[in-house]
Formats: sequence, structure tokens, C-alpha cells
Amino acid sequence: MSEVQFGSIVASFPCQVQWGDCDPAGIIFYPTYFRWMDAACWALFAGVGYTAKRMRAEHLAMPLVSADCQFLYPAEQGDRCEVRSRILRFGGKSFVVAHEVQREDGMALAKGEETRVWGKFANGPGTRLRGLALPEELTALFRAA
Repeated sequence: MSEVQFGSIVASFPCQVQWGDCDPAGIIFYPTYFRWMDAACWALFAGVGYTAKRMRAEHLAMPLVSADCQFLYPAEQGDRCEVRSRILRFGGKSFVVAHEVQREDGMALAKGEETRVWGKFANGPGTRLRGLALPEELTALFRAA
């Protein structure tokens, strides 16, 4: 499959900075952004019908193989935010999801990307996982979004 590029925001994942998300200075602790981006990716796929429940039932997986995050502005406990996610590109067996984290006032807090591969477990989670070509049905759902 040739690489397909997408540009528009297709999902928004709401979040709020909680006490446990902060470091001792009261500023958001960096792993929180990665947790939010992961949850936003799953929400993005659920939005086109590939829920975690469906993927588990069909023995599908999308393991993370690369992630990065650029911190732009500090966030503090109580800040309401959203992660805006979009498919940046689909390749043969992998795809890249771009994320932008914004505070409710529009201030950009962070941005990042995840690279994931599409795969299937031989006999369910915990068994051998092998990479598969991204199904046309899946990429078509994102094109239509």
C-alpha cells in the first residue's frame, strides 16, 4: 500500500491535570503527556469503529514502536486540556499519529507523534504477534472522517 497522508484533526480527547499528574513543583510530570497521547490514539480509532473491545475480540493490536513529545508551555494542577489527534500518515504496516495538547484557553502545552504498527495475535493477546498490512477498510474510514 502506498503512503497516505492526512491533515485534518479527526478526534479530540478531553483531559484535566490531576494532583498525581504533577511533579513536586506542581507542574505536569512529562509521562502524563504520553499517557494522554496513548489514550487519545485509542479514542481516535474507537471513533471510526475500532474500539479496544473490538480489537481484542478480533486479536488485533497496534503496538507503539516510537513516541516523542515536545513540551511547549507548563501546565498545572486543575488545568483542563484536550488532546487533538490526527493520522499524519499510513504506510504499509505502520502509521503515525500526531497529537497536540492544548489548555482550554487555547495555549499549546505540548505536541508529539506516535508511530505504531498494525498487527494480529496468533491466538489472542499473549500469543505471537505479527505485523499485518493496514486494511483498506481502516484507511477508508479515516479518509471519510
